[in-house]
Amino acid sequence: MDIGGINIPSPVVLGPMAGITTLAYREFCRPFGVGLSVSEMISDCGLAYGNARTFDYLKTSKEDRPVALQLFGSDISITKKAIVLMEERADYDILDLNFGCPVHKVTKTGAGSSWLSRPGELYDYVRGIVAVSHKPVTAKIRLGTDSGHINVDEISSLLEKAGVSAVCVHARTKAAMYSGKADYEAIRGLGKRLSVPLIVSGDIFEAGDVQMAMDIAAASFVMVARGGVGRPTLIRDINCLLNGEAIPPSPTIFEQCGYAIEFANRLHGLHGPRASALELRGILPHFFKGFPGYKRIRNDIATNTSSFEDILALLEGIKARYA
Repeated sequence: MDIGGINIPSPVVLGPMAGITTLAYREFCRPFGVGLSVSEMISDCGLAYGNARTFDYLKTSKEDRPVALQLFGSDISITKKAIVLMEERADYDILDLNFGCPVHKVTKTGAGSSWLSRPGELYDYVRGIVAVSHKPVTAKIRLGTDSGHINVDEISSLLEKAGVSAVCVHARTKAAMYSGKADYEAIRGLGKRLSVPLIVSGDIFEAGDVQMAMDIAAASFVMVARGGVGRPTLIRDINCLLNGEAIPPSPTIFEQCGYAIEFANRLHGLHGPRASALELRGILPHFFKGFPGYKRIRNDIATNTSSFEDILALLEGIKARYA
């Protein structure tokens, strides 16, 4: 399988999540069978105006390839400046455009899913980006702005005509945010109506969710995002399912501790002790959901850790209890 001539070795795409899909998290998940990973959203204004923190989002590695860097913006002149800077300073395979984020601080600027109400402008914007980008361009969208304005077919067709190499659809509207259930019936057969690959996203919490979503939409790829946080073996299980292989047993809490420690060390290497400790306190509880003692572990992480050393000691203690 490929996207814009870039070989994608598995149908599982690791979706962009603010505060989650850092380089450390992408590297951590890659061995579980990620075919393509996508960075956190990157502000074109942040790049164009030289914000140092924004440039940190451009970090990639040989271990995490192929990788897409996801850009959001609303002004083509600023976006073009950002792309020039990305191509000068980053090593990546695909440029992904975000037209799906429903968060107000993004949509109020005219970016993210607010683009869905401006199809004509969106077409011109994407066509202009495809013309200047030396990397394949993909786009992530939603079903429409709300249940009364579902225009996913129109938007997908315009994106294809504008020259994108793949379309990713989160099967919710802008108004739905992340509530309710993903509506795959709204994109039934969409992949057959497009000449570029379709990636589907939304409510992928178990391997069994994938076949239904991909079959209904006639998709080539599936995106794993919130449902896979702290559950890297979900990626492995999806690949097994799609390859017709037996799904291995679920990981034990001992194994999950090992995964958590590996990720913690990677994040420490990327962001240092102080920043990594703050980020880990929010992410690590996801590794223990569904296991006995989850509430105690979550509370211990929240109340009994103030440094990276505290976090590592806590994880090692849990692992020792289940050795």
